[in-house]
Amino acid sequence: MKLVFCGTPQFAVPSLEAVIAAGHEVHLVVTQPDRAVGRNQILQAPPVKRVAMEHGIRVVQPEKIKNNPEFRATLEAIRPDAILVVAYGRIIPDWMLNLPRFGCINLHGSLLPKYRGAAPIQWAVANGEVVTGVTTMRLDSGLDTGDLLLAQVVPVGIEETAVDVYECLAAAGAELMVETLHGLDAGSIWPQPQDHSLATLAPILTREDGRIDFSRTAKHVYDRWRGFQPWPGAHTALRGRKLIVHRMHLVERFSDLDEGMLIVEDDALLAGCGGRTMLALDEVQMEGKRRMSAAEFLRGHQIKSGERLGRE
Repeated sequence: MKLVFCGTPQFAVPSLEAVIAAGHEVHLVVTQPDRAVGRNQILQAPPVKRVAMEHGIRVVQPEKIKNNPEFRATLEAIRPDAILVVAYGRIIPDWMLNLPRFGCINLHGSLLPKYRGAAPIQWAVANGEVVTGVTTMRLDSGLDTGDLLLAQVVPVGIEETAVDVYECLAAAGAELMVETLHGLDAGSIWPQPQDHSLATLAPILTREDGRIDFSRTAKHVYDRWRGFQPWPGAHTALRGRKLIVHRMHLVERFSDLDEGMLIVEDDALLAGCGGRTMLALDEVQMEGKRRMSAAEFLRGHQIKSGERLGRE
């Protein structure tokens, strides 16, 4: 097929490479503008742009696409069979949805209609899902509401973080996108409307999502920590200062601790959670200090059993 590929982060790279390897003609890659990153604000190209340039594919990086006559004329001149949209980060306007004969094909990081929205991978892990997956769909003007094409289930390991699942879904999604294009070309895929009554939302993450609520069970806190990697992570407060928890694990025994109360056992730092459950805080970082193992933190800060977390 003659394609236009819209994508920005690393998640989209396997899909771009897969459709190229499958022999499709990617005439144009559309990605977000280069952004300044890091403390030194160095301008950095998106991963998709770097891969496209390695393959000698033309790249455009419009700031806006809805009312952009030059960009529209570029796409209309190509007359693509399909426009692939994989984590592009822009709302696709109606004129673009209606341009290709096979439509705009989106790869979404969940089993739609579950987890519509900006952060499907993170919320699936944070909610303790044991399976998730990827879905190809035909975009419409709604938020992940278009007709379904194909889906692939992917298991979620109990210790996997959103970063781990992100990589698995990117690889599975690349294969699914190639399979979808083949099916559309062969006429063997019939788009299916979503059951909107089953939809759940996966809104964009905020810093507040990373705040630990010790009234939740330890399993729930742990799942949210897994899901919110690398950002917003998990944080609380100790002695009026922010405490970041970089690593934690479940303690498989009942607790008599109040929610948020600490107990020191040898070199272990344990915290009480809801439902008489407990977490071990394995690696922490006090605001303004470096990351430390629990043992090192206990020695350096003289933490005592009975102190409480969560108090600003």
